[in-house]
Amino acid sequence: MTTIDVTPKPLLSRGMVAVTSAQFLSAFGDSALFFATLGVLIQKAYPLWAHSTLQMLFIVAYVVLAPFVGQIADSFSKGRVMMFANAIKLLGAAIIIGGLDPFFGYTLVGIGATAYSPAKYGILGEITHGDQLVKANGLIEASTLAAILVGSLVGGWLVDISPYLALGVCCAVYAGAVVANCYIPKLQAARPGVPWNLKQMVGRFAHSCVVLWRDEGTRMSLVGTSLFWGAGITLRFLLIIWVPVALHIEGLLTPTMLNAMVAVGIVIGAAAAAKWITLKTVSRCIPAGILLGIGVIVFVLQGSLAFSYVILMVVGIFGGFFIVPLNTLLQDRGKQTVGAGNAVAVQNFGENTAMLLMLGLYTLAVKAGMPPVVLGCVFGGLLAVSISSLWIVQLIRSKNN
Repeated sequence: MTTIDVTPKPLLSRGMVAVTSAQFLSAFGDSALFFATLGVLIQKAYPLWAHSTLQMLFIVAYVVLAPFVGQIADSFSKGRVMMFANAIKLLGAAIIIGGLDPFFGYTLVGIGATAYSPAKYGILGEITHGDQLVKANGLIEASTLAAILVGSLVGGWLVDISPYLALGVCCAVYAGAVVANCYIPKLQAARPGVPWNLKQMVGRFAHSCVVLWRDEGTRMSLVGTSLFWGAGITLRFLLIIWVPVALHIEGLLTPTMLNAMVAVGIVIGAAAAAKWITLKTVSRCIPAGILLGIGVIVFVLQGSLAFSYVILMVVGIFGGFFIVPLNTLLQDRGKQTVGAGNAVAVQNFGENTAMLLMLGLYTLAVKAGMPPVVLGCVFGGLLAVSISSLWIVQLIRSKNN
């Protein structure tokens, strides 16, 4: 029987520094690679529908592989799983820069990202303990969103020079992530010896879904994080069509900068959540999710560029404050029930299913000719109502208990 060391450790241990560094580089590469690959598609005159198809291929990998990646994360040392996953991302980027099929290369990157995520979050519960886990999550989320911010800006800037220059930088960054993973201490597998039977793996994944869904706290986390990331990807594409209509500015630079302001806000919100919320007070984050939806409505109803930056930063702050405690709760309870890796795999399945659904609804709304302002109001309103319902249910159950 494996004994878990519960001796308090400093948050910025060698392992935590290595995990954070690897995560920054990996997320930087993911963000920059999206723009670099889009640049290749544009250069090769692919039709516009190919752009959204590229994004959906990345997300589909998360949904299809969800029953398996949790067991992978829990059956091996998570640091080595992260290293292997980043190597797959590096291979995908190399395929694209080598002039081969960009869709195949980007799908490989999606597979690497799918394997990487449960190990990334699951390892936090193994190198930190107690309320340090909230701080560790805040650090990881801040690192991730800072990487998304910088990666988007650098990727967008390099693509204007040459998509293949941007791809070269992505390859170098992924290689750096692989090196950083080598410095993560080799931890024992959380659940070694579990049989690798396809039918049993799907069954165990379904069982993990049922176990987590029946728990009041993890159900709240699963619903909340799925709504958050579904909203995030919709907002990303909404900005592209809203800016020309509301601000009368053409091109992708302004939408990219506005997305960056959301990322800046999320970093701030994640830091605030790490400071003010503990595992015992997770439900305090839910009002921030409601304000997130209201903020989107306020944003699309105005037409000032300067005000847009301010509102989206505030929206990001609400988002960061909302997502970090929910992630922490899921990891903590998942570790105690189905394993942290399996819990994050279930979470990824829910989040990416929500992203596919919301992206599909967004596409249908755009094809139907819905104006960007109306679309933004509907999207923000549905988000606020959904999270309000989640909060009401939580309050009723807390009162009954």
